[in-house]
Amino acid sequence: QVQLVESGGGLVQPGGSLRLSCAASGTIFSINAMGWYRQPPGKQRAFVALMPSGGSTTYADSVTGRFTISRDNAKNTTFLQMDSLRPEDTAVYYCNAKVKRAWYGPTYNYWGQGTQVTVSS
Repeated sequence: QVQLVESGGGLVQPGGSLRLSCAASGTIFSINAMGWYRQPPGKQRAFVALMPSGGSTTYADSVTGRFTISRDNAKNTTFLQMDSLRPEDTAVYYCNAKVKRAWYGPTYNYWGQGTQVTVSS
């Protein structure tokens, strides 16, 4: 009942920039947090950035100072601005949202379908 739709991935040169977007739609009472994870080829999914509602943002050490997460709460959308990209940033990037569908209900963990980011010369 909740769908996360991602966009913005692609091929970029080292040192370049990309901006990822993720829009949540469906039965949503509130989104308690939105974040980004990534899965490099042959590796496990790893944390990238998190923006909880009413809390401070956090970043993985590998992206601190280069990536910026933001949210447009009116549109249930999160963005990941990626600057100074490196080849090791190559991965499938996944949007994540912790969603309450009603005030009395539980919090569900939703994932997007993933978008490919390739950093290569």
